[in-house]
Amino acid sequence: MQLEDLKVILKVAEFRSITAAAASLDLRTATASAAIKRVESALGVDLFIRTTRQLRLSSAGERFIPKCEEALLTLELARQNLKEDSGQIDGELRIAASSDLGRNLVTPWLDEVLQAHPGLSLRVNISDSQVDFYRDPVDIALRYGPPVDANLYGFKICEVPRLLCATPAYLEEKGSPQTPDELSAHNGLFYQLHEIVHNHWEFFRGESVYKVRVAGNRSSNDGDLVRRWCVSGYGLTIKSCLDMSADLLSGRVVATMRDYKPKATELWLVSPGRQSITPTVRLVRDTLRSRCLAVLKQLLAQGILSDTDFSGGVETQLNS
Repeated sequence: MQLEDLKVILKVAEFRSITAAAASLDLRTATASAAIKRVESALGVDLFIRTTRQLRLSSAGERFIPKCEEALLTLELARQNLKEDSGQIDGELRIAASSDLGRNLVTPWLDEVLQAHPGLSLRVNISDSQVDFYRDPVDIALRYGPPVDANLYGFKICEVPRLLCATPAYLEEKGSPQTPDELSAHNGLFYQLHEIVHNHWEFFRGESVYKVRVAGNRSSNDGDLVRRWCVSGYGLTIKSCLDMSADLLSGRVVATMRDYKPKATELWLVSPGRQSITPTVRLVRDTLRSRCLAVLKQLLAQGILSDTDFSGGVETQLNS
């Protein structure tokens, strides 16, 4: 039996559908069906009971699938241990990243990693939706905020200040807000997740917290589109300084109302567990850390960020 055939078997058992399993593995349905037939022929039993309406595990399948999963996991751990010993950078890396950060910063950085390591291939999942490692074909995910699932393993890349941004032309026309109360005269550009529009903005000044509901005529579940609206001068938005870094450094947008700070976030590289931390993942982690900190230093050097934007101060952040 071939390992690739066994992987097909496990996906069919997971999805209870040959078509869905084939799609998740980027295979034709006929190819997946042929893999099932080869395994069942080698075992001399039917692993699945098929009807016109559904597919389910047979009694033999229920006994075989857990042992198959265990065997493939053992083989994968053995393979990774060998790569750990050799420090080998090759194979396929499947990474998920948010739309704005992934398209505009991370993908070019990963392109350079691939050029330096010809044996490495890359599959990038660009989406602002939360990754499900048990469903999505992803090895690692770059996301804002630490992992909330205790079963996941993560590396903090850096702290990321968030800024209230707009174009100079928009602020010249509408005026630069000085306090949260003045945002009522402005048009907000909002991120939307699971049908919830994030139009309640929170700002901090010293020990005080200011919460304000902002009106606006644009919202999207794609962070990159919200950034593009801002760059086009349609209003104000709160964004990660990394997402907006190129626009801030070029002067296409500026940070405003700097005495009142949106809550900072953190950038994390997350994996389903320690066993997924390969030399390639460590290389990507270190690359992301160095590149992100370089961007933050540029923003500090131009006065776009200041020491007060970081919870532990600039030196703690840049030397962590």
